[in-house]
Amino acid sequence: MPETVRQEKTFTLGRTYTRVRQFSEQLCAPLLPEDMGLQACPDVSPPRWHLAHTTWFFETFLLIPHLPGYLPPNPAFEYLFNSYYNGIGEQYPRPQRHLLSRPTNQEVIRWRHHVDLAMGQLIEARPDLEALVTLGLNHEQQHQELLLTDLKYSLSFNPLAPAIAQALPAQGEPAPALTFQDFAGGKVAHGATPEDGFCFDNEQPRHPIWLSPYRLANRPVSNGEFRDFINDGGYRRPELWLSDGWAWVQQHQIHRPLYWQGDLLNHWTLAGVQPISPGQILAHVNYYEADAYARWAGYRLPTEQEWEHAARQSQAEGSFADHARYQPGMATSAPLSHMLGDVWEWTASAYLPYPGFQTAAGAVGEYNGKFMCNQMVLRGGSCATSRDHIRASYRNFFYPHHRWQFSGIRLAADN
Repeated sequence: MPETVRQEKTFTLGRTYTRVRQFSEQLCAPLLPEDMGLQACPDVSPPRWHLAHTTWFFETFLLIPHLPGYLPPNPAFEYLFNSYYNGIGEQYPRPQRHLLSRPTNQEVIRWRHHVDLAMGQLIEARPDLEALVTLGLNHEQQHQELLLTDLKYSLSFNPLAPAIAQALPAQGEPAPALTFQDFAGGKVAHGATPEDGFCFDNEQPRHPIWLSPYRLANRPVSNGEFRDFINDGGYRRPELWLSDGWAWVQQHQIHRPLYWQGDLLNHWTLAGVQPISPGQILAHVNYYEADAYARWAGYRLPTEQEWEHAARQSQAEGSFADHARYQPGMATSAPLSHMLGDVWEWTASAYLPYPGFQTAAGAVGEYNGKFMCNQMVLRGGSCATSRDHIRASYRNFFYPHHRWQFSGIRLAADN
């Protein structure tokens, strides 16, 4: 590689590294020290833990093995902030992360800056590690989104309804009429392309698939439309639900989406309790709710293959974390709108490996492959996702009962 090209790539990677790392701390700027340790359930983690774990990733996978002379400031952090990498060693119990009042916020920030300084040296000295550094940055962007969604869940239990974001103007207009776009189907290629840039291993290899003709809605489902489902007895009609979904509804006495108040007029947001705008894109429903709504509406959920094929033909985007609103926007009538941003959209596809998928060697190979069981795929990113982190081939995955993510619904039908 010519020296000038190497220097340019190193400079660009260094700037990207700094930007991504600073954004994590920027997200925590509105928080009080008391907020930094909140963990309302085992599925979510405290903000301070997210700041520490992403730092652990760079230290563990890059600095310790690749920067001669690097010494961790505190060797105990390897155990405290390992999430699920069994190849590295044991982990502090996930349900008890809220008990880690130490290290303090200040200690974690000092550790982050210590690692950042060393990473600057490593990026300059080892351009051959660009792919691993980029993986670490995308890993951090995933945790930035989790930081927001986890924090929203934990703050929602506070009767004072603390706000860390600006409220969106309440709007009383319904969403524009739902329309559908036709797709002829046929043999198409599926999975990440070189033009997509960085991708995770679970987005590859690119492979041929066959799509039957189908139709896809021009936009996600709105709050007002889902409220009609509720008012029509949607949560009381077992014929609309999968068996596991109906059991979940009965066991937990579910009557409405997460964060909606009982009056169906207000909901909890990161700007506090706000009126529900009927034209706003619906969020915080799980796979069971999405599937039941689709059946009630006379449609179905798209497969992830149908979704990706359509997304590659869409130019209409929505809200991202970059906009600092942390709420889905108002539904629009543009063709195939909001395919990227606003809400993750549930698909009817189980999270499974593509034909020919192989995990990477070593502990870093635990990143995605070992979770390919009992989870469903979501596509498109959300208002808590950074714009440069998402692409049409991106595969998110959650268990069917999870709904604390910004997850919503886009309808599909056979053609």
